[in-house]
Amino acid sequence: MEAARDPEFLPHDGPLRDDVRRLGALVGQMLAEQGGQAFFERVEQVRTAAIRRRRSGESVDALAETLTGLDAADAEALARAFATYFQAVNTAERVHRIRRRRDYQREGRAPQPESLAAVLAQLKKDGVDRNELTRLLGHLDVEPVFTAHPTEAVRRSLLEKEQEIVRALVDEFDPTRTPQELRDDDARILMALSAGWQTAEASPVRPSVQDEFEHVGFYIARPLYRVLPALYEALEQALADTFGEGIAVPRVLRFATWVGGDMDGNPNVNADTIAATLSAQRSLVLERYIEDVGALGRLLSQTEDRVKLGDGFRARLQAYRDRFPEAAARIRPRHADMPYRAFLTFVAERLDATLHERDGRYGAADEFIDDIVLIETSLLEHGGKHAGAYAVGRLLWRARTFGFHLARLDVRQDARLHDEALSALLGDGEWANRDATTRAGSLRPYAAGERSFVAGSGDENVTMLRDVFATLADSRKRYGNEATGLYIISMAETAADVLAVLALARHGGLVNEGIVPLDVAPLFETIDDLAGGAETLRTLLDDPVYRAHLKARGDRQWVMLGYSDSGKDGGTVASKWSLQRAQVELLDVAKQAGIRIAFFHGRGGSASRGGSRITPALMASPRGSVAGILRVTEQGEVIHRKYGIRALAVRNLEQTLGAVMRASLRPRDSEAREEAWKDTMARLSDASRKAYRAFVDKEGFVDYFRGATPIDVIERMTLGSRPARRRSMKGVEDLRAIPWVFSWTQCRAVLTGWYGLGSALDSIAKECGDEALVGMARDWPFFATMLDDVEMVLAKADIDIAEAFSRLAGPLHDRFFPMLRDEFERTVRWVSKLKGDKELLAGDPRLATSIRLRNPYVDPMSLLQVDLLRRWRATGGKDDTLLKALVACVNGVSQGLQNTG
Repeated sequence: MEAARDPEFLPHDGPLRDDVRRLGALVGQMLAEQGGQAFFERVEQVRTAAIRRRRSGESVDALAETLTGLDAADAEALARAFATYFQAVNTAERVHRIRRRRDYQREGRAPQPESLAAVLAQLKKDGVDRNELTRLLGHLDVEPVFTAHPTEAVRRSLLEKEQEIVRALVDEFDPTRTPQELRDDDARILMALSAGWQTAEASPVRPSVQDEFEHVGFYIARPLYRVLPALYEALEQALADTFGEGIAVPRVLRFATWVGGDMDGNPNVNADTIAATLSAQRSLVLERYIEDVGALGRLLSQTEDRVKLGDGFRARLQAYRDRFPEAAARIRPRHADMPYRAFLTFVAERLDATLHERDGRYGAADEFIDDIVLIETSLLEHGGKHAGAYAVGRLLWRARTFGFHLARLDVRQDARLHDEALSALLGDGEWANRDATTRAGSLRPYAAGERSFVAGSGDENVTMLRDVFATLADSRKRYGNEATGLYIISMAETAADVLAVLALARHGGLVNEGIVPLDVAPLFETIDDLAGGAETLRTLLDDPVYRAHLKARGDRQWVMLGYSDSGKDGGTVASKWSLQRAQVELLDVAKQAGIRIAFFHGRGGSASRGGSRITPALMASPRGSVAGILRVTEQGEVIHRKYGIRALAVRNLEQTLGAVMRASLRPRDSEAREEAWKDTMARLSDASRKAYRAFVDKEGFVDYFRGATPIDVIERMTLGSRPARRRSMKGVEDLRAIPWVFSWTQCRAVLTGWYGLGSALDSIAKECGDEALVGMARDWPFFATMLDDVEMVLAKADIDIAEAFSRLAGPLHDRFFPMLRDEFERTVRWVSKLKGDKELLAGDPRLATSIRLRNPYVDPMSLLQVDLLRRWRATGGKDDTLLKALVACVNGVSQGLQNTG
């Protein structure tokens, strides 16, 4: 692979270079075997031309010319070949992260930056004592929320093949492997690559909600389930090393999901999918426990003549023998003197009964946990610390985290649909048009349970919502309170939108001892909604019915912050500032009302949808906004990148947990200049939003967008179960944020991550001067982190390739593209100036190297996509062979750029 030449790598990344070369050679061998030598040489010719173009700075036209007019099947094969090279580079980089982590963990090395050991050492240095840390641990709650928004819907079979390649590379960390073993490793990799080449990247059938559950469930129930104990072990060890023994570690991590519960704009999600998802999650985690209990039974072979037993354990064992005589009879005579093995036979029997809902089942996960605690206690009290207690402790961490539900299921619905149902229930055709105060006053008696709606309305929305709340009520009884999470209201604008949920929940029977047992979270997602969020919350907290409800929920109010739609609405700068300001204002309202507020961050993978490195993002957040709690969405390719490989899953969870601890215990210091900076930032935000809206509101923009990006291809792809649009598209507001960002990323403009910043900086510099802005970039974490995000997006963009896409829009190209190019160049100049660098990513050589490795493979696929898009549109979008090739290009570019959606 030409991309493996030494200049492309950092000096200390020799092993990464070797892995890239080796995988590249194996990919080349596979391509020659599968497509023939001529095909392989064609791939090499294009790749060499792409590298030459990058190094010489020549026009894209020559490279584009070599990719024009290819047969659809040849174009698809070429795109898949480059995508396979991406996978090789991606895999090599992930393995190198594992290698670096192990290097840090070797004896005598300083702890890896952002590891729990490093974070706790720094906190102690900053004056955090044992008591302060213990108090934080008591309410620490990190909850990644997995959502069904796949911009990379890789089949599970391909994920498993990637993991086989990773295992083969990791095996070679062992310097004692023999030449034959090394050859065997190459054979394993080649087999995985070849089988992957012969497998379609995604199904031609749009995934069902069940398919999406299986995809997300794979990550939670496989890599995350397996590595979870390692996180707690790292935390316990770091605490002991830094603060001494004896600090009890409670559960600090849990997981949630939207799959099966996100009804917003998805007619395929309803009460049935909620019930099916909860049932499937229960089955999945119970099956994992049964596997673990079986393994423990084989491990804990202690015999009664060699060990003593705890009194509680002995009593429970006898009780189980009496209660389950059939299970007792199945214990082999040769195992009859093995008390732990016998006990675990009964535990497995009860788990199986729970799985199949037979008599003898566990009533709740706490009963299962109690059984495992009895084993652990007995072992620890009778010489079993190193004779199995470690393995028992690992199962306990899993049971305490995943319960019998695996992950909490959130439910989300649009406020407008609630209003449509209420209009039918109240017989008021003008309900949605009435002012918020009137609607809140009308809803109050229904939300309080003082009045009931007339049952039996034939309205479709009423029936659907009644069934949803009835299912949630039943699920609490069947699966426990931990099985369901938040009820999120999209497009929430007023207090009446929240009261509507309480009223509808009561209509569906979701009531327990007179109280609606539901945490209702308004989602503020547009710039205007974020600006009005504090007033909405203040009005809500002044409502006596809602305050009574909140008191029953522990006086903690959840608010979800929308990064995606705010970015689509006002551009990345206005979005980031609106989110920062909204948190400060909401915190102030909550403090005045005497309640706690917890934020749920609806982040995506791309920087324009809130994607950012977790530590700088949290350290740049408003003081007090974290307070031991982080709930954040994980979606698309982010899930695969973070959690697809066990060692990296542990690393990402450590980084997240450490960042929450730092931001909670020692947030950034106060800064006297910050008030002035905030004023400057507010003006920057306004100027940036005006520049952004001037572009997207310009006459003809929707037609330009549809011409200059592959949105029409993305709409035809089988990426997810939800439609790409909310309504017929009259403006950007009607397009979902994910395909909006995905489209601009595919055409390499990526304007969603930077447009408007350059113009805003030009404008504000005239008022306050360049030096003031340089000081903000150097000394204000919020502004610095925003610039880092923009810089990364600019580095991944290619304005010349974006121009090739733009020409597809015909005459609209001349009206829009000059604005786009000018703003891009203006923004690049400003970012370089504020960071004091001559080129982008000079301060992040590792990311720069990563992008350089991929560019020679992304560029041909992008230009190939331009040609295919032109030809496909000429057929009226009816040539399915061209569409198939286009989809291969879209998937390949997504894998190459990584954080695309």
